[in-house]
Amino acid sequence: MDVFSVLAPGGYTTIQDEGRYGYQRMGMPVCGALDAFAFRSANLLVANSANAAVLEITVMGPRLEILAEADLAVTGAEMGMTLNDQPLDGWKSFRVKPGDILDIQQVKSGCRAYLAVNGGIDVPEVMGSRSTYVGGNIGGYQGRLLKAGDIVKCGRAKRLKGIRAMPSDMIPSYPPEIVLRAIPGPQDDFFQEGLDVLFQSDFMVSTKADRMGYRLQGPKIGIRNAMPKSIISEPTMPGGVQIPPDEQPIILMVEQSVGGYTKIVTVISVDLPKVAQATPGDTIRFERVSLETAHSLYKEQQKKIQNLAARLSRP
Repeated sequence: MDVFSVLAPGGYTTIQDEGRYGYQRMGMPVCGALDAFAFRSANLLVANSANAAVLEITVMGPRLEILAEADLAVTGAEMGMTLNDQPLDGWKSFRVKPGDILDIQQVKSGCRAYLAVNGGIDVPEVMGSRSTYVGGNIGGYQGRLLKAGDIVKCGRAKRLKGIRAMPSDMIPSYPPEIVLRAIPGPQDDFFQEGLDVLFQSDFMVSTKADRMGYRLQGPKIGIRNAMPKSIISEPTMPGGVQIPPDEQPIILMVEQSVGGYTKIVTVISVDLPKVAQATPGDTIRFERVSLETAHSLYKEQQKKIQNLAARLSRP
């Protein structure tokens, strides 16, 4: 069913789901939504399955003409948003009808927003996922960013019986000073003073920040004497913090599959949405935690999402 006509595409708007798993050995990155929490929340607010495809909107949002009655929700970064020129709040569902104009403007806080439509965005699956990988020209809408004139389809679904809203205490804020909890490794043995420098210093997000990785600027992270500057290329995962020859950290994101630089720490999964919402000029500080703490925080977050799903599904 046709649901949107794209009047203006925004800065960098793609279709994403949870990601494309099982193909990294072929050099295919996972892709998927960068902010997993905002992505999951958007789908919950319109009663979608956990892996329904959404629009991921970066910095500047699209202008969309509505082609069919549907329930929508926008989560993640705070962006100026109007429906037929009337202000609209994020983190709650709202109904649209044919002829409506949804205008999502420039970001005010954070970096990425997620637009879900009940029924999910309908594009062909490629390797088990609807996520766009622009670098490989696959998935999503013809493997590319949305552009003016595109017609976006959604699956059929029953309309919601009422408005669904995120509890205020579960809506994250996106301050410019960010603390990322991280576990040393997998190559922390390549570092000595460098590990202390990483955990004791502030770093600034550079302009080289995208779906592949976030390059930081700050004190140099030196590798121990007699250790090689690089390693044999190996699989990478989102959250790994590489130290390249210029000794400035790179936080790996979802469009990286292998790498040959040492990884000094790994950002825990529950904090990766903070990276996804960071913008150039923001400040990042790393905080050391244990693997046990990381597991505990992950289980706690999953329990909160399960409780939210149960709460929103009540009549």
